[in-house]
Amino acid sequence: MDKFVAGMGMIRLLSGCLEIAAALIMLRLNQVEKALVVNTGLAMVGPLVLLATTTIGLVGMADKLSWDKLIWIGCGVACLMFGILKK
Repeated sequence: MDKFVAGMGMIRLLSGCLEIAAALIMLRLNQVEKALVVNTGLAMVGPLVLLATTTIGLVGMADKLSWDKLIWIGCGVACLMFGILKK
């Protein structure tokens, strides 16, 4: 198995486990205010997971891509992050 794919998969598995744990915590707390606090924490984790998996994937493909393509991909990721984090 490719180590980059394994790393990306592990991060996504951990993220999924975190999502399930947060859902269980929300159900256990059974209060909208507290559930919103938990949900806000997840909203901060999502973009970090996106960045981490994208970075690992790009590092794995770096030798196959030209600098031009890497710059375009970086611009695309920056636009995504700007759209996600823009308040």
